[in-house]
Amino acid sequence: MRVNRAWWGLVVLMLPTLLVAMDMTALLLALPQLSADLGATNLQQLWISDSYGLMVAGLVITMGTLGDRIGRRRLLMIGGAAFAVLSVVAAFAVDPLMLIVTRALLGVAGATLAPSTLALITNMFRDERQRGRAIAIWATCQFTGGALGPVLAGFLLQHFWWGSVFLVAVPAMALLLLAGPVLLPEFRSDRAGRLDLADVGLSLAAVLLLVYGIKQLTVESVPVVPAVALVVGAALGSLFVRRQLRLRTPLLDLRLLRNRPFTAVIVALVLAGVAMAGTGLLVTQYLQSVLGFSPVMSAVLFAPMGLGVAVGTMAAPALTRWMPQTAAIAGGLVASALGSLLLVGFDGPGALPLVMIGIAVLALGTGPLFALGTGLVVGSVPPERAGSAASLSETGNYFGGSLGFGLLGLVAAVVYRSRMGGLSDSLAGAIATGQHLPADQGAELLRQARAAFTASLHLTGVIAAVVFAGSAVLVHTLRQTHRSTPATLPTYETTRS
Repeated sequence: MRVNRAWWGLVVLMLPTLLVAMDMTALLLALPQLSADLGATNLQQLWISDSYGLMVAGLVITMGTLGDRIGRRRLLMIGGAAFAVLSVVAAFAVDPLMLIVTRALLGVAGATLAPSTLALITNMFRDERQRGRAIAIWATCQFTGGALGPVLAGFLLQHFWWGSVFLVAVPAMALLLLAGPVLLPEFRSDRAGRLDLADVGLSLAAVLLLVYGIKQLTVESVPVVPAVALVVGAALGSLFVRRQLRLRTPLLDLRLLRNRPFTAVIVALVLAGVAMAGTGLLVTQYLQSVLGFSPVMSAVLFAPMGLGVAVGTMAAPALTRWMPQTAAIAGGLVASALGSLLLVGFDGPGALPLVMIGIAVLALGTGPLFALGTGLVVGSVPPERAGSAASLSETGNYFGGSLGFGLLGLVAAVVYRSRMGGLSDSLAGAIATGQHLPADQGAELLRQARAAFTASLHLTGVIAAVVFAGSAVLVHTLRQTHRSTPATLPTYETTRS
């Protein structure tokens, strides 16, 4: 395929990448309005917001292997068409249950897009330097989409109804369906992993239960149900791993983890997801509930985090001209640790500039990991295994994000409650209670609550700094390990149309 066609094909692949990321975050601002319109309860609101991400996380493993079997372009086209149709259905949902089901189905369609786009890039760009630039652009779209999602949603909600947030995907997916067959090559392997229903069920159940349990830890007052979900999910995950290691053509090739640099990058991706999601959760609440900004203004002020990753991923390939890839990744993670520490020292009226600089530096430093690290993951396997490698990378990203929301959110909640001495369980609760107290008592409660929440954010910054520094040491330590290759590489066929 000519280089020009490859780069035009990359432009087409940017569309689903951008939209899947936007769909993960845009609903956050639309949720209050659509909940009021549809009459959704608190539990229904939780499932409206979580059903999409849960299905993406649970099925990305299956979809990576499915693309290797039936054709990555074919799966991308099927997923894009389904995403467009379901977006229209979601926009005109008439009750909460209809929207929950539609969001879950959107998650199924979204799970086909991420591994297909990343695996196709490895087919279209065989030159390592060009592939690195292409993956950097792909990663940039992911995080730019996440940053722009709330901002675009805020603009749409000011001028249209909440369904417009979903309809944005339709023209972009239509362009993908028209241009994809012309600009994208087809690729499939006759030795791809098996799609055994037991394996699919185990992987889906394990990931869903683990992600659900982690998310619910921060919202359940009695964590019995989340604890049971985590235990059962871990047990099913262990069974899935044992099955995959015994199979000759597994659904997910866990033998890739014998390559120590490969494993180091996967672990670093998970840990970076933990740190970024946890700090993002606390910073967005800090902007709204402590500093008092509106949701739309908070989204704008939080944009440096997504844009910082975008700049970092775009700049990452240039760094490899002066240093090895692993050195660039480790150096970036050290910068992220320093950015996290900026979230520790702020307080009072002058906090905003430090917060914005902190999240921007934190995000900027992760750029080499997401661009070069992802390139190392998919580039360390033969082309016919790229779908499996891409799904492993994406699963690490989603799982890390869920861990960050759950674990760091739980730590922040413990710090907040200990500081409040039983007066309040959450900052939102303190704000609601303060409105029904005499003015002086309400003001004092809010002052204490905001101070307690700020302390929890400070601790989150320390934890994020430790996580990033540990990831940098891990990547740097394993940098010398040579890349291993499978003893027997499966044959594959490439088809074009």
